Order: sequence, then C-alpha cells, then structure tokens
Amino acid sequence: MKTFPFLGAAMLALATATTAAAHTAAEPAGSAAQVPPIAYKERILKNGLRVLSLQDNSTPNVMVSVWYDVGSKHDPEKRSGFAHLFEHILSRKTVNMPYNMINRLTEDVGGVRNASTSFDRTNYYETVPAQYLETMLWTHAERMARPVVDKEVFETERNVVKEELRLRVLAPPYGRLFFFALSENTFDVLPHRRPVIGTIADLDAATLDDARAFHEAFYGPDTATLIVAGNFDEARLQSLVDNYFGAIPKRAKATPLAIPGTEPPMAPRRVDATGPNVPLPAVGAIYKLPGAGHADTAALEVMNAILSSGENSRLHKALIRTGLASEIDASVDFTEEAGGITPFAILSDGQDPEKVAAALDTVLAGIATAEVSDAELTEAKTELLASTLAERETFSGRAFELGEALVLTGDPAAANKRLDAISRVTRADVARVAKKYLDPKARVELRYAAGDGDPKSWANPKPMPVFPSVPAATGTPNALAAETARQAPPVPTAAPAVTAPKIAESRLANGIRVVAVKTGTVPLATLSVVIGGGASTDPKGRAGVATMAADLAAKGTATRSAEDIAAALESLGATINAGASPDGSIFSVTAPAANLDAVGTILADVIRNASYPQAEFDVERKRMTDGLRIALNNPGAIAAMAAQPLLYGAAPYGGQSGGTVKSLAAITRDDLVAYRRTWWHPANMSVVVTGGVDPAAGSALAKRLFGDWKAEGPAPVLPKTRAGTALPPRTIVVDLPGAGQAAVLAAVRGVSRADADYPSLLLANSVLGVGSNGRLFTEVRSKRALSYGAYSSMPARADTALLSASAQTKNESATEVAEIFLNEFKRLGAEPITPDALAKRRAFLEGAYGRQQETGGGYGAIVAGLILQGLQPADALTYAARLTAVTPEAANAIAMRNVTPENASLIVVGDSAKFIDKLRALRPDLVVIPASKLDLESPTLGAEAR
Repeated sequence: MKTFPFLGAAMLALATATTAAAHTAAEPAGSAAQVPPIAYKERILKNGLRVLSLQDNSTPNVMVSVWYDVGSKHDPEKRSGFAHLFEHILSRKTVNMPYNMINRLTEDVGGVRNASTSFDRTNYYETVPAQYLETMLWTHAERMARPVVDKEVFETERNVVKEELRLRVLAPPYGRLFFFALSENTFDVLPHRRPVIGTIADLDAATLDDARAFHEAFYGPDTATLIVAGNFDEARLQSLVDNYFGAIPKRAKATPLAIPGTEPPMAPRRVDATGPNVPLPAVGAIYKLPGAGHADTAALEVMNAILSSGENSRLHKALIRTGLASEIDASVDFTEEAGGITPFAILSDGQDPEKVAAALDTVLAGIATAEVSDAELTEAKTELLASTLAERETFSGRAFELGEALVLTGDPAAANKRLDAISRVTRADVARVAKKYLDPKARVELRYAAGDGDPKSWANPKPMPVFPSVPAATGTPNALAAETARQAPPVPTAAPAVTAPKIAESRLANGIRVVAVKTGTVPLATLSVVIGGGASTDPKGRAGVATMAADLAAKGTATRSAEDIAAALESLGATINAGASPDGSIFSVTAPAANLDAVGTILADVIRNASYPQAEFDVERKRMTDGLRIALNNPGAIAAMAAQPLLYGAAPYGGQSGGTVKSLAAITRDDLVAYRRTWWHPANMSVVVTGGVDPAAGSALAKRLFGDWKAEGPAPVLPKTRAGTALPPRTIVVDLPGAGQAAVLAAVRGVSRADADYPSLLLANSVLGVGSNGRLFTEVRSKRALSYGAYSSMPARADTALLSASAQTKNESATEVAEIFLNEFKRLGAEPITPDALAKRRAFLEGAYGRQQETGGGYGAIVAGLILQGLQPADALTYAARLTAVTPEAANAIAMRNVTPENASLIVVGDSAKFIDKLRALRPDLVVIPASKLDLESPTLGAEAR
C-alpha cells in the first residue's frame, strides 16, 4: 500500500507495566494556542499492547489502526523492502479470513482501508461506520495473532510490490532520484540507507521462509499500538480490547528493535545520478540531521518553512520567480535515529545546472549567516500551525498525528508538545541550526539528468554495511480454517445518530449565489469562489487559457504585487488554490477561522482585479510548459491526456485543460485579461463558505467581499454542448522507449451528471472498478498481480463524461491487462448484477461521499461541483436517496448500452517493442505514434491518415 520514499516515522518506545491515563494537554504558550490540543486516553496491556483512544461523537465513523514498531530499518540483510512486502502480506489472509476478506469487510459496509510503511513503522488502518467498531477490532486481532503466510499470499503480494516499485520508481522521470538516490546518500552506516520499497533484485531473492521468520521476529502485541478514533463508547471499547487482544501473547523470541550505531559526519562529495526519460535536470544537496527526539527539530522545521514553504519562501523567490527553476523543495525529514534535509530544484528548460546550483547555495548560505526577519519567523510558525490545524480537522487526522508522534519519539504527547516548541523558536535558533546543519563542507552535492539510470551513478562510495538477519521461524505456520470451522466476524451494533449539517443559501443583489455550511467545530474555514465556463470555453488554439487565468490570478492586482499577496496570505496561514476543470474555475482558500475575513479580502481583490503582470506571466507560462514536458515522459499522464481528443475530438471537452506546449506558447497576457473580463462575472459566480464558521457569518462575509461588485458587460453564455457527438472507437499506442511501465487505458462515453441515468451508471462503474472490491482490481491485481492497482472512474460533468478503466503494468503484460479491461466491459452489461452486490457498492460510494463531507474543503468541493454541473447545492443531501433508487436491472441496462468493448477506445503508452505484437493480435487496427510526435491538439493525436 502506501510507502514513504525517503524519510518517515521512527521507533515506538513501549512501556512494560500496565498503566492507564487520560491526556488532555494544556494549550501551549504563544501562537500554538490557536490549534486545539489532541485529547486522548492511553492504556498499556500486560502483553505490551499500547491503546490510545480519541473520542469524537460528531462523526458517524470510527477509525481503527494498529501501528507496529517495525519498519524498513529492520529489513534483514540483502532483503531491502521486506517490511513493506510484509505489510502487503499481513493485509491479506488469516485463519478465519480468506484472501482479501478484509477489503470486503470494510468497503462493503461503506468504509475504506489502507496500510503504509516507513523506515520506523508499519501501520494498518480502516475507517468504517461506527457500528462496525467491533468488526474492525476483530480483524486486527486476527492479523496480529492468526495471520496466514502461505505461498499464495507471498507470491501474489511480491509481484504486486514489484509492480508498485515500477509505478512509483521506474516509470516517473524522477522516481530513481527520490526513492533510490536520496536515501543511499543521506545515510552511510544506518539501515535507512536502503530504500523502503526495496529493489527488484532483493524482492526476487526473498522467500516464503523469510516472511515467516520476519513475522516471528517482529510482530506481536509488544511491538504494537492500537489507536481508535471517532464515535464510540469508551467503556465498551476497553472491554472489547480486553476481549480481543488481552490474551494474545508477546513474541516468544523477541528480536531487539533498537538500531545500533550512529551516523558519522557527512563526507563532502558530488553525486551525478541519471535516469531514463528525464526531461529537465535537477540539482540539490543532502545534509544530515539528528533524530526526531533532538531538541533542534522545532527550529529545523521553522528554518525549512522559511526556505521552502509557499510562494513567499526564500527558495521560491530566488529560483522560481527568477525563472531559474520550475519546481523547488527542501523538506526536513526525521526518523528516530537520524534525519536529513534535501534542498533541490528541477530546472527550468534551458537553464544551466551549475548556475541554478549556485543560486540555491546562495540561499542556503544566507540563512546560515544572518538572522531571519521577524516577519519571516512569524510567517513560518503560522504556516506550520495552520497545517497542523488542517490535519486536526478530522478525527482520523488527529489519530494519524498522534501515531506518527508516538513512533518518532515514544511519546504520544509529543504531538501537542511539538506546537509549543515551534511557538518558542527564535530568530537566533533558526540562525544557529542553519549554521550547524547546512554546512557546505559536510554535504553531498546532487545532480540528476537524463541517462541510463545505472545505480552506479548514485552509489555511495562507502561500502554498504552488513545488517542483521533474523532467526529462522520455529512455529507452526497458520492455515486458513475450513469454511465450516471459521469464526464469523462480529455483527454490527446500531448506528449512532449524527445530525447532518444544514445548507444555507442566499443570493446577493448582483446575482451572486451564496452557499454556507457549518461542517465542524475545529476553527478552520474554507472560502470558495465558483465560476462557470472552465477549460471547455478556452478560445480555439488557446487551450489552457482558463487554467492560466485561474492559476496566475494571484500574481498581481492593481494594488498588490505577487509578493504582497503571497506574504499576506502565508502570514495568515493560507494559500489560494485555483484551477480550471472542463466545466468551470474554482478558487479556494482554507485558513484559521479567525483569519477568514482578512484572507477573503485578498481573495476578493484577486478575483475582481487580477492584472496578470507581464513578467509574472512569462515566468509562469514557462513553468507550465516545463510541467508539461515532465508529464509527457510519464506513461500514465500521457494516456490520460490522450484520452480527451481521442474520444471528444474537436469538441470543447477534447481540449487539454492544462494546455499543450504549442497552445501555451500562443497564449498572451491579453488572452488572460480578456478571459477574466468575459467569464468572471457576478451572474456566473457563486461563493461557498464551509468549515468551522457559522452560516450567517459566512453569508455576511460573502456580501461584504462581493456585494458591491458590478458587472462590466453582459453575462456570459455557457456552451450548450461540450462533449460533441460520439466518435468511432480507436486503438492508439504511444511509443515511449525506455519507459519503466506501460499505462493501459480503455474508455467509453458515459452520461452527464444531470442525466437521469447518472446514478445507475455511477453504480455500474463502481461494480466495474471503484475501490479494491471492484472487478478490475480483483482480476488485475488480486488474481494475477499484474498491477499495483486497476480502477475505473467516471467524473461528474455538465455534459457527457468519459468512463475509463486504467492501470499501469510492466510493458510485457500490457496486452493482458488491455484484454481484461475489454472483457470486463462486456461482462458488466451481460452478467446480472445481484441486489447484494449493488447494495455493497452503494454503501461504498455513500461512505466515501460522507467522509468527504467531514472537512470544510471537501464539502465545499462537493457543492462547487454540483453548481458547475447545473445542479443545486441541496442535491448534496439527496445523494444517498438517488443511489438507493437504482435497481440492479437499471445498472445492467445502462452498462449494456454504454460500456461495451465495441464502444471502447484503447490507449497503451509504454515501450511498445515489448508488447506491440500481442496487442496487434488483440486490436489489429491499432496505430503507433512515437511519443515525440504526439499531437494532443489533434483528434488523430498526430497519427498519419491511413
């Protein structure tokens, strides 16, 4: 499941005695008091299991997670990636749960599950309706005490992990840099030097016996923490914990968890790493940091925010605004034993790597030689606290923050203590840690460019240490019990009663619709502005205008410069998120509720008075072009972009929302001004206020910000048709030599969001490929291990949407995946969907919809989408009812009409030499287009006429 490519969490220090305590931290001093502390209860069982509970009865859900004090730093010798592989294994089968039953127990009741691995820990977590709390506790006890580690599970999951590695590491242009080169050169002697996800060679060398030995060595209640958050009764929870976990014994032969050794000082050197299909070089540096428990971590976090957080950061101003780089970052990452910081930049096309590296070094030297300003210090702290506030908006976010703090420091209270420490950081502290850790004589200079991707190019000159192995397993392996002997999962209790939020609607005198919804009590609010039109209204030959107009709006107004806007917003703990979909443009800002008025004032100025200064326009257009060049070297991104013109042709939906290299070059600043004046009109606009703010206050704010806005011209007229007429299906192969994976996409035309058949097709699509119980996931991943995941989607659109199936797989199996997609398209309409199957898919969709509504930003996005699709905000409250009205026959019927292999266009992007002959046998009419000749503005995609 999820992996952390570089640095992650750290080891959990378990207590040995049985204790119980309640923790409601006092509010820390200073600005940290703006963030409500996490209140939780703690208990440790006699077998060593730590239990943390966070009660929140405002939600109808509960999250149950188990965090094991086992991470990739415990990978045995020559078995890199083993902790992550075992994460997959433990998720699959137990004595009483057949393969993948855990997926059904969560998704079929409206829940979701996942797992993740970092250097320091592995966690498994599910969010389900609260009445299934006992069911989830039972599943975790099963996995802890009675896992089945057999050949079926081992071989399937190893192949899945290999596909995940290809997806995350080998297919993206910068995958080798972030997953392989950084950890290899951040660490010299610690086992963290090895990649969390491992290598293909080490995964191939692993055996079933290794998996059983790893489990016996590291997995037990004495290496675990159970975290339960959400709607539950505390007394009942603790009784259930005793019942399901109390009798599970500690590990019989406990392998020590402590990692010996410490990192030596960094030996200065330069690494010139390479990777295939790298469109733009990257430069950077690696510096060693202490572990998470060190007293300097808060100052390092603040230093890093000053360097790289937001558009007012030093690196952004020095490298992005000057046009030297297209992307920058400098994330600080800690493990229990050590950490690192890697400031880096992906160059803007045509820039000299050494010039950009020198500019980066100047910024790093500056923060180490002179104290930062009071304004920078305050802004950095506010950004960190606002980010934490956003994480604490949901019960699951609070649980994750608590869990990560615990495994990093051994103290769950560290989550609250961290904010206090950040509030106490001074300018002198920042200067001190910058001088101490950003030492130019103790770093690795990093370069990354196009090449063959030979691991020797990033190899650490220090020999790889020999790491411990684990003793062979001695216990008797578990086996799946006979069906008649299996223990059934506990039945659910009654669902808790939770009051849904109310939607308040009004309209300003100038025609602007206002929607306000209070979605929670956390003092965080989201203000969104919704404007009809979007990418489907881009002028001919100017694809990307709507997106650029939104993205660049905050680059200047008549009274504020880009730097003024960025500095003001970031000092208030906010940023503007803007973009254009095919149906419209959406601006949103999320900020502490106390700052929403000030943040809204800036947003209103941006929308009403965006001026698009020429210098800012030139830089940002270049960045968008550079971003496209990166995307055009990623198989999945290419397939997604190619689908639009392939199925929509020259119709408005056939354009590229983000533009093409050709169209971006043609767009001028005047195009953006003209677009804003035409489409950003009060009659074409809605304001949505959500989060922890009273609806009356939200509506009043909208009136203050936009009530006096007078139209400059007639109201724009939205297109009557955007999807055009259906085109004949085609098969396109985009040849990308050296691609680490092939992307496979099959698509048909669906229906619009307002169509009466939309709920029926939405449910049919869920049967086909939504989640890990969809047919595509089952056939492609669970049964054949051909991909990390295979899914289908149908986005909500004002006009006819595309229903598409997609997956990435090794090049050699691209045809097999394509054939499965086409077969499942046929099966969807031909094989009757049972009422039980439909009910389970309905529950899954309703659960996902409900979880999105638990954040202000999520609820705002739902309302914005409804408005852009021509529906009413109140339809957010009728979603479940519309799904309930769908019959199995209706779902089958719409699938039979729309989702057929005869209607499907097929796109495969990858190294075609490895699959072309087999694919041609499946689809003889295929057309091959070299990636270098792909034309995303043409319905033919650049294919020559036949």
